[in-house]
Amino acid sequence: MTTQRRKQRKKHFNAPLHKKQKFMSAPLSVNLKEKYGIRNLPVIKGDKIRVLRGDYIFSEGKVMRVDLKNSRIFVEKVTREKTDGTEVNIPFHPSNVEIIDLDLKDEERAKIIERRGV
Repeated sequence: MTTQRRKQRKKHFNAPLHKKQKFMSAPLSVNLKEKYGIRNLPVIKGDKIRVLRGDYIFSEGKVMRVDLKNSRIFVEKVTREKTDGTEVNIPFHPSNVEIIDLDLKDEERAKIIERRGV
């Protein structure tokens, strides 16, 4: 295992998508931490999140898209207007958001929470 920063960065940015999914973890809100006993989870489409950093701080909405290639999350209702008048969603890095409501329709995700929880 290398400790060189440049090699670690290369490994991170060139990782296959199934491994990049792990990098898309965001912290859970205080209420969810107490409820499930876990600190963070990978963000998926359907989760409700709150933005904690940047110009859109405290904005909330459902995740409409997760871009694994660029490690970004797109949230409904958090948009900006382009010069031609069209609305585009703002991309967020998972470290700058917190999950405030989980989408537990996926049985595998529920099993993960049960396994990792205290």
